[in-house]
Amino acid sequence: MSVVHRLTAGWLVDHLSFINQCGYEIYDSFAHPGGVTRNTSVTSTEDCHSISTFSATLSSGDGPPYGPGDAIETEGKRAKMRYVFREEFFDISKPHIAAAPEEQLCQGCPEIFCCCFLLILQKRKRKCVFNQGELDALEYHSKVRKLIWEGTLHLVQEGLKSGFLHHTTAKLSCRKNNVPQRIVCGLAELCEMAKQFPTVNESDHQAVCVLKEETSSAEQDLLSCVMENSSNCAKMIVLMGQKYLVPPKSSFLLSDISCLQPLLNYKKKYDVIVIDPPWENKSVKRSNRYSHLSSWQIKQIPVPALAAPNCLVVTWVTNRQKHLRFVKDELYPHWSVKTLAEWHWVKITTAGEFVLPLDSLHKKPYEVLVLGRVQGDVKEALRKSEGVLPIPEHQLIVSIPCSLHSHKPPLAAVLAEFIKPDVECLELFARNLQPGWTSWGNEVLKFQHIDYFTPLQNE
Repeated sequence: MSVVHRLTAGWLVDHLSFINQCGYEIYDSFAHPGGVTRNTSVTSTEDCHSISTFSATLSSGDGPPYGPGDAIETEGKRAKMRYVFREEFFDISKPHIAAAPEEQLCQGCPEIFCCCFLLILQKRKRKCVFNQGELDALEYHSKVRKLIWEGTLHLVQEGLKSGFLHHTTAKLSCRKNNVPQRIVCGLAELCEMAKQFPTVNESDHQAVCVLKEETSSAEQDLLSCVMENSSNCAKMIVLMGQKYLVPPKSSFLLSDISCLQPLLNYKKKYDVIVIDPPWENKSVKRSNRYSHLSSWQIKQIPVPALAAPNCLVVTWVTNRQKHLRFVKDELYPHWSVKTLAEWHWVKITTAGEFVLPLDSLHKKPYEVLVLGRVQGDVKEALRKSEGVLPIPEHQLIVSIPCSLHSHKPPLAAVLAEFIKPDVECLELFARNLQPGWTSWGNEVLKFQHIDYFTPLQNE
């Protein structure tokens, strides 16, 4: 289970375990007379302008040698290869920035936060006056820090007792150099290029394409309809020469925000919608690392058209109070969503320390989630809420974060208490896939890249 411990304060979550329980097993489908088969039932590209799905059987002499990610079959027996996410990406053994002695004192005793905060300022000899945004952030932090400190402490203590958290972490360090820290997949560029494709006649075009062992599609299919893996095993697809793993019972749409119509054509109404918007901020603008959306653009996302009655909406928010106020005061009312709670994702090391000083003046070791429900038919809302717990006002999701930028922890397990089983779930601006979920984004396959995984032979 991805939930290691459940306490009143929240959950201690094993993100890595969740990924590895998704069922990344690739089955080979074709037997070669010579006894060796390579499964290439994938979506491929000849170049950036030619996207097609193909299936072929290659002998050992046809094409490049077999790689570690290829399923091998001998003597006509069906073989499988299991993939696990690389542990090295979760080897966060030390804080990103260690707390100074005065900050450690402050963290250890929440009641003396104000006095220690003044000491920190004095020590740093900060002369400039705080702007309104910084003052708002300090005020918010002072309200939530005790809940975060005490709740995290209790969950960490349980994790140390059970052995999930530990102080010895040398076992993984020797493999770090073998892991690429930046994998260029070009998905966003592909989505941008797709805008130049000729328009598709919706009446003649299917809304969903099922991934099979043997398919053939026009070049627009991948980016103009929802791709669905309805089988009980994972699939491998290839885009622009790059391999990606698709977990079982999952579906996705790879597209830009201007091309959301295929998701609406999918005709599904979702009981849970998780949103991780690319918030606009100064550092994003400076780095130009990824695109961002304005508040106005985020409001145009057709959540009301995608949401089922009483849909639970969860939005990831940065620690800027401007964004938090926008979600609660503008975005949710615009979507007819009533705000119910604010939860926090707290990032810790394998030893249970905060990855950043809790009272840092800059980045915090936590992020905010705003939960709300779509308002509508009262009878339908009551029917859907029968047998599930009400959303608590504050909960913590404590986990060792992935070292990959914007790889958020899974919410399926922690939300299970508050939704009925087998409901339809959707993630917007996703960068990875989950079994049982529909995912959308212009980098929706990013963390499904084969290089993030390690292949294991059959046991």
